[in-house]
Amino acid sequence: MSAAASARSGVRRLGVPNALAVLVDRFDGEVFDARRRVTRVRIAVVGRGEWDCVIANGVVSLAAAGGTPDAMLSATDSTWRRVALDLRHALDAYGAGRLRVRRNMHVGVGFLAATSGQSEPGRLRFVSVASRGPRLSIAEAGTGPPVLALHGLGATKGSFLTTIAALSDRFRVIAVDLPGFGDSDKPIGAAYDARFFAGAVIGLMDALELQRVYLVGNSLGGRIALEVGLSCPDRVGRIGLLAPSLAWRRGRPLQPLFRLVRPELGLIQLAPRSLVEGIVRRLIPDAEEGWVAAGVDEFLRAYLTRSGRAAFYAAARHIYLEEPHGERGFWTRLATLEPHALFIWGRHDRLVPLAFAPHVAEALPYARHLELDCGHVPQIELPDQTHAALAGFFG
Repeated sequence: MSAAASARSGVRRLGVPNALAVLVDRFDGEVFDARRRVTRVRIAVVGRGEWDCVIANGVVSLAAAGGTPDAMLSATDSTWRRVALDLRHALDAYGAGRLRVRRNMHVGVGFLAATSGQSEPGRLRFVSVASRGPRLSIAEAGTGPPVLALHGLGATKGSFLTTIAALSDRFRVIAVDLPGFGDSDKPIGAAYDARFFAGAVIGLMDALELQRVYLVGNSLGGRIALEVGLSCPDRVGRIGLLAPSLAWRRGRPLQPLFRLVRPELGLIQLAPRSLVEGIVRRLIPDAEEGWVAAGVDEFLRAYLTRSGRAAFYAAARHIYLEEPHGERGFWTRLATLEPHALFIWGRHDRLVPLAFAPHVAEALPYARHLELDCGHVPQIELPDQTHAALAGFFG
């Protein structure tokens, strides 16, 4: 029996709704790098039941829900029917909270991409790229001028799904898991400072044969985008900076302690996994709601590994310790940035407050600025305004 015939037999035997049967029947493993020999995706239809799609060696089969899934997708029957008609409905439904993706966004949304039925250039793909450095996991869609999106500390490429959906009709949007995060390699002992990340970005561009790109960076990703623009201005068109991480201008009272604490301590899990997960979910407001829940899942997925913890601590340490002034200080170097830049600030951002804007304007008089009524992640909190600004700036 062929794989397709076996899948259809499973559909009939398990009473799978027609919309899910359509998705399974057109699964295309070439657009989804599961990164595991066997991957289990649990599909829930609210009020009707749950089923597992088991992916092995690029082939999918259906099974009754059982065991621990790698990803969980949940929506109403009507939402699934719309998703079966057009993948864009999946991204819209996810952004609006009608489609929940939990545990592993790479697997969950990658499965949706593989079942879209699309074959034209620019279709959504979740693949890994072998660069001259770490192997990097990307999500990309669209054709046209390339836009490379860089996530923040503890986040993944999943934080730019809304950007892919919004801009892929005009640009080739590539969201990458930075080394140390998500599904990319996590080399132990790497520097995980701005220079290291910038080198990884240039390595990815070379691997994808991209001579020049637009950059979008949120938080830490914004700091990396600036570093690429400072070190390789000929490879960058324009830079969209969403609440970018910037060097502290005032005193850093914990600086001596941070210099003593080594990120390699992250290789040791000092607290039980359940305790760490419980603390994180209690500290973050609305940790079980919508995109916040998915973001917490993505953070914990990397942080609860030895190499992921070490990468997180190393990157956080470099953010805090970066020198603001002097010949190699951040603010001194920022004044030399050549690519045009748009800074988007959140009025309610507690991590990178709006008070930084005047200092940026002093260093870069010709940079553009936009204030939005949001927090630290504009592309998710106010996607329409954020992406309209980016499209206009790049276009």
